[in-house]
Amino acid sequence: MVLINMLLLLQILVPTAIYASPTESMAKPGCQENCGNVTVPYPFGMVDDQNCYRSLYEVTCNHSFNPPKLFLGTNGNVEVLEISSSGSLRVKTYIGYRCYNTSTKSYWSLPSLDLKIRPYSFSDTRNRFTVIGCDTYAYIDGSKGRNFTSGCSMVCSDQQSPINGSCSGIGCCQTSIPKGFKRFEVEIYSFKNHTQVWDFNPCSYAFLVDSEAIENYTCENVSRNDPSYACGNNSECYNSPNGLGYLCKCSPGYHGNPYLQDGCKDIDECNDGASNDCKGICTNTPGSYNCSCPLGLEGDGRTTCIVPMHPLKQYLILQLTIGTGSGILFLLIGGSWIYWGYQKREIIKLREKFFKQNGGLLLKQQLSSHDTNVEAAKIFTAEELEKATDNYEESRILGRGGYGTVYKGILPDNRMVAIKKSRVVDEGQVEQFINEVVILSQINHKNVVKLLGCCLETEVPLLVYEFIPNGTLFHHIHDEGHESSISWENRLRIATETAIALDYLHSAASPPIIHRDIKSPNILLDENYMAKVSDFGASRLVPLDQTQFTTLVQGTLGYLDPEYFHTSQLTEKSDVYSFGIVLVELLTGRKALEFERPEKERNLATHFITSMKEDNVSEILEERVLNECSKDQLQEVTQLAKRCLSVKGEERPTMKEVAMELEGLRRSSKHPWVEQTREETECLLGETSSFHNSNNIGYDSLRDQVVIPLDSGR
Repeated sequence: MVLINMLLLLQILVPTAIYASPTESMAKPGCQENCGNVTVPYPFGMVDDQNCYRSLYEVTCNHSFNPPKLFLGTNGNVEVLEISSSGSLRVKTYIGYRCYNTSTKSYWSLPSLDLKIRPYSFSDTRNRFTVIGCDTYAYIDGSKGRNFTSGCSMVCSDQQSPINGSCSGIGCCQTSIPKGFKRFEVEIYSFKNHTQVWDFNPCSYAFLVDSEAIENYTCENVSRNDPSYACGNNSECYNSPNGLGYLCKCSPGYHGNPYLQDGCKDIDECNDGASNDCKGICTNTPGSYNCSCPLGLEGDGRTTCIVPMHPLKQYLILQLTIGTGSGILFLLIGGSWIYWGYQKREIIKLREKFFKQNGGLLLKQQLSSHDTNVEAAKIFTAEELEKATDNYEESRILGRGGYGTVYKGILPDNRMVAIKKSRVVDEGQVEQFINEVVILSQINHKNVVKLLGCCLETEVPLLVYEFIPNGTLFHHIHDEGHESSISWENRLRIATETAIALDYLHSAASPPIIHRDIKSPNILLDENYMAKVSDFGASRLVPLDQTQFTTLVQGTLGYLDPEYFHTSQLTEKSDVYSFGIVLVELLTGRKALEFERPEKERNLATHFITSMKEDNVSEILEERVLNECSKDQLQEVTQLAKRCLSVKGEERPTMKEVAMELEGLRRSSKHPWVEQTREETECLLGETSSFHNSNNIGYDSLRDQVVIPLDSGR
């Protein structure tokens, strides 16, 4: 297998633009400036002379190649292709791959790159982690400075499934990386060893492309009097665009290398007619120049130098100038009015085209036959949503996901909304999209995020939801600032509210709705910390005459129903499995997938089921849960989670049964005689229990529960 070289960008401490004449050196005096075709400006320098480079910026020129090649550090193996004046350097690395033959044996190469103590890190703006292949899942582990894990998973059954020229998640997937890490490793796996796609896709590929680097200072906390200050005379400091460290550039009117003490030289603009706009006499000054007129002439020397004019002639010229200027102004105003009128008509025509293309006429027809007793979806104009989001200002972004970007909007009545802007649109499913908009807008349940309407005048439809202020359940469970912030009583309440919402979608909605992407990031908390199920981008309407149906597998790795994944048969029990993962998250405080843990603990569902079988589940439960939850409740909830995670869908309870059992447990917790010590709880966790009988509780009462805010420990 031939390894394929790819290019990465690493951001380093060099100026945005180094202005130098062809004769000026970018290196320190007496230091080697070039290695082969690569220019080596200070603070970089050859390792042979430590006076030629700033600490940790040494490079090695290997003359065994023709032409010579440049490498990072001393005896390094990372080849440098370019040190850019834009604040980056370009290096070579390899594509990671894992290939399979017909006997399912595999061979692979999994790249990693470690910058160690170097003042560099990988750029989040210039890099993307990219995965290519069907029957593939891969991830990137970042460390040393910032720890993170990110990845992609894809399944496609034939060569026609991937979209040519697109990397939207079918056959090709891209994901962004965070700031400030110095090491990464790539891992590549396959679900079925490529046995079903080997004839057209025997290999999976994963790689990182583009990166940048920086130092651990900023212009705000570095002093010019500090001996380690990097910028020389007549230079300016500016913060790195990567968010960490600072860079140097020559001040306006100077050029050269800002990292040398006197590297920024004054530009003599008067010696080069293209560098000044003087019409008369040019006088050079440090960092600038002045213009003046010769003796006997009038003007500013910059635009004109003229012989003084007779007053009468001046008056006639003034009148002519005013008349001509008025005529030109009239023509400009008239022409602009005609041009903007034409542009406005073109915009209106384009919006009308998108409105029809996205099913606007069908939606109007559906809404006209809508039940007048139920609030219908509003059709927003593109102009309304542009004003609501301040023309989709970056500061209005609430989050980004696989299906698009969500913005915070403010309507004219000061109502806050969340506006979802999708990335792609499938023109072949417009009728289904419109049908789902109509049905989702009729969902009126306090534990489901309300769809208020949509806009069809843009290339891809925009969906408008009610705004939920307190973030996601994932954020409150897993973020360091919120660790152990939710009491057991509130965890149980949030689980109950989520189960009630899913039962409503499965049982009360017409037609029934399968969410297909239940996970803690899709459970929002409102101002009273009441659960709200959100993000119906992957949801499917259930045909009225079917209990299960075949569909392209979609969902999130770690939450995906294994039966649905292997059979493509989607049922309501797929949501039950995903809810079981959320329930285990609430019990353990752990994420669905944690690649930094030992292999047997990486998959939360597998680790939980194994712990249940071995009667040691208390070892993985969160400390606060063990301290606050009664032994009976803990026994019931862990058994319920285990049933939800059954491999066979038919063995899982329905969401109605789950909701009733959780509500019964909440009611039982109100009685003082169910309390016991933590030791008793851990002792009894391994005991089995029968299905909690809640048939004596009216299910309608579940929909009238009292909202309890999170405790003050949040």
